[in-house]
Amino acid sequence: MKINKKEIDILCVGEVLVDFIGHQEDVLINDTRDYHRYLGGSPTNVAMNSTRLGLKTIMVATVGNDGFGDYITKRLNSVGVNTDHLSVIGDKSTSVIFVSRSKGTPDFIPYRAADCCIYDEQISPEILSNTKIFHTTCFALSKNPAQKTILKKAQEANGAGCKLSIDLNYASKLWKSEKKAFKVIKEYCQYNPLIKISEDDMLRLFKKALPHDEIFSFFHKQGVDIVCLTLGSKGVKLSQIGKDVIDMPAIKIDKVMDSTGAGDAFWSGFLFAYIKDKTMHECLDIALKLAALKLQNVGRLPDNINILSKLL
Repeated sequence: MKINKKEIDILCVGEVLVDFIGHQEDVLINDTRDYHRYLGGSPTNVAMNSTRLGLKTIMVATVGNDGFGDYITKRLNSVGVNTDHLSVIGDKSTSVIFVSRSKGTPDFIPYRAADCCIYDEQISPEILSNTKIFHTTCFALSKNPAQKTILKKAQEANGAGCKLSIDLNYASKLWKSEKKAFKVIKEYCQYNPLIKISEDDMLRLFKKALPHDEIFSFFHKQGVDIVCLTLGSKGVKLSQIGKDVIDMPAIKIDKVMDSTGAGDAFWSGFLFAYIKDKTMHECLDIALKLAALKLQNVGRLPDNINILSKLL
């Protein structure tokens, strides 16, 4: 089955959370006095953004049977994200993360419960055979049973002709060990996913700053064709096996309001353009535009604008 004949554009599998983002600017959590509530979780942001860009998106995730779970379900439905595969469980609470408000990589404290309870029955073979892109995150892969489920379904998705994608948003505090993280990441990489990583992610994963060509080489050796390395205010680099590295600058903006979710906005734009069969340069251009729009707003992309009109 060809990718352009499938009805589901992106199947987002992973964490759905309530983000409490600090109200005070450029301070760590220990100096943050109060917080504002936002819908969060990297695959959740991608699902929301992609739906607003006109793509058909399904969210596979789990929330608690509580007020936060109800809030999440309503927010997803209000945009048009398919929540038929959003599980609600009674024995665990909805996961929550406290995040500092920052121009750079934010400080965060996770309180995890329901988000990692993702099971086989939430993702049927029929859905996978009808999906163009299967997207997940390093966060979602950090804890069982979600880890086991996602790896199994990634293999099935690959076999069904689905293109895989992952945001390698690695954070050591989420994993039992670095060794386990590398093992899981390598297992997912064998299915040749589109990879989005940041310089900060790689510094945390490898515990030292590596030259960009060494980062690209590591993932290419795992069987990955396309690796996208985001560099914050310095822009982005993309490496594709057998082709020259593409290096593009970030879009200059007057004031960074909040960096939380900027990487998700970037990747939403990239996947949107990839599905539309754009060139790699065009994919990066659209991704950078959406990231710049997000950086100028606190929390999610604003509801009162047509984000698609800002990209094309």
